[in-house]
Amino acid sequence: MNNDTTFARLVSLACHDLRTPLATVNGFARTLERTVELEAPADRYVEMIVAAVAQLDELLDELSLVARIEADRYDPNLQEVDTLALARAAADRLGEDRVKVEGEGAPVLVDSAAVERGVSALVQAALRHGGLDEVQVRVRGAVLEVEPVTDSSSKVVLGQDLRDLGAAVAVRLLERLGGAVEVDGSSLKIHLPQ
Repeated sequence: MNNDTTFARLVSLACHDLRTPLATVNGFARTLERTVELEAPADRYVEMIVAAVAQLDELLDELSLVARIEADRYDPNLQEVDTLALARAAADRLGEDRVKVEGEGAPVLVDSAAVERGVSALVQAALRHGGLDEVQVRVRGAVLEVEPVTDSSSKVVLGQDLRDLGAAVAVRLLERLGGAVEVDGSSLKIHLPQ
């Protein structure tokens, strides 16, 4: 086993082991939400804990996925999904006031949950690292075009400048599935496999 594979397996193991204490924190926070009448600001603190647990859970999903891809142990659960639905899911996650979606979708065969997270991560990276308040996602069959992409965000959304875990994982995921991610001028083009 080479060092790259060993490291990827260690990351997978760490992700697995971190889920137990994370589940404990989540369980107790949710119990407090349901069973205890908390006063301000304690009610807000518990709400923040629940939100942070969800965020940590998603980060662990991303780390686990990229570790499996890097170790060549990723076995995608392929399902047919419409590309317009993937774009709308990104808008739902990030806010329809920040992500405008238009166009016509097409069916693609992908690991739907992972690709949905990946598309959302790429759109979020364009927003965050581009300093933008809003982006447009045009759906053209199996291609999603995110505009604008700024010079400051282009290398991040391509996974070349490792400042955004979600974007870096999304690029590796899409390439592993036979898709591609490219920047063409001020447009990020997400090519989904057909």
